Amino acid sequence: MKIYGIPNCNTVKKTLDWFKLHQLEYEFHDFKKLGISSEKLEEWEQKLGWEAFLNKRGTTWKMLDAELQRSIVSKVDAFKLMQVKPSVIKRPVIETDSGAVILGFNEEQLSVLLK
Repeated sequence: MKIYGIPNCNTVKKTLDWFKLHQLEYEFHDFKKLGISSEKLEEWEQKLGWEAFLNKRGTTWKMLDAELQRSIVSKVDAFKLMQVKPSVIKRPVIETDSGAVILGFNEEQLSVLLK
């Protein structure tokens, strides 16, 4: 299992704590240190759509210039932004061993999918 995120994000911390509590093994991918490839974004996009990964509620999005925000109208635009500013990706992104992608922390969803 692989968890993508930023270590100082509260939702990521909650997710990592949940995994530790349930003694689930995982690999952590730090967006800030390791970035994110366009291939990985494309893979996720095929499963959930690019819009799901663009966090328009977060601080990073809100701090963007309004013109830049309006210019993000396609997956190409969004992927470019996500690679330059990975903090704009909704997190965590969890890849399960079965190939499913879980976006965000939802204890009920995790409990069902990880059984």
